[in-house]
Amino acid sequence: MALRDRVLEEESIAIIDRRWRDGPLRIEPANRRIRVFFADKAIADSFRALLQMEDRHLPVYYFPREDVRMDLTEPSNTRTTSPHKGEATYRSIRVGDRTSNDAMWIYEDPVAGAEALAAHVAFYWDKVDAWYEEDDEVFVHPRDPYHRVDVLHSSRHVRIQVGGETIAETTRARLLFETGLPTRYYIPKLDVRMERLRPSAKHTRCPYKGVASYWDVAAGDRMLGDLVWSYPEPIPECPKIENLLCFFNEHADIYVDGELQPKPLTPWS
Repeated sequence: MALRDRVLEEESIAIIDRRWRDGPLRIEPANRRIRVFFADKAIADSFRALLQMEDRHLPVYYFPREDVRMDLTEPSNTRTTSPHKGEATYRSIRVGDRTSNDAMWIYEDPVAGAEALAAHVAFYWDKVDAWYEEDDEVFVHPRDPYHRVDVLHSSRHVRIQVGGETIAETTRARLLFETGLPTRYYIPKLDVRMERLRPSAKHTRCPYKGVASYWDVAAGDRMLGDLVWSYPEPIPECPKIENLLCFFNEHADIYVDGELQPKPLTPWS
């Protein structure tokens, strides 16, 4: 499945609202090998990449020109302007009979505060084929070193209702706390009425957790689509949620120790 078709599961820029102490940008060394692939070619391969973080934007890697296969790119007429970075010029990637238009951009003369980006190249994540940090593939966008994901065992009584009907109930949930997001309750399948769940064709990817599979939920005479997700094989940094099921707080009634939890207002509401 093409990266452009993947949904940003829990990294929507709608929830990002950060103010760096020294301005709207933070630029720092990535301190790891970063590679970008297109048509089986390593378009960029660098130990010197920069990680740029900006208010209400996803993180972006910038590569020194010397570490990019500029010979596989061609100039574009596209230009854009950023108040925090300046004017960007664009280039397309061409490898054999494959082309990715306006896949990369460069700030030749960045504004004050973004000088570190000069002579560096950035790529649209979904206009190339694959990204690697060292030898691990990374999905959706670079991982933000200031974004936390903590998973804690809990003996609290958690009950999930859908359409007024109890679909899951447990005292052994694992609670996932992620920066800027509501608490997510991951529940063992043995504590879920699996006969009410129908596998969905939907899959999403998260740089902090991995690839998620989805289920629809049959409640009463209704079928609620993609209400439940699970990470069958989460990335090694997030093993505690493996094969557990999580219901969207935004659409299910979740009771914790008998108290109905308020429905959060998020991009998935």
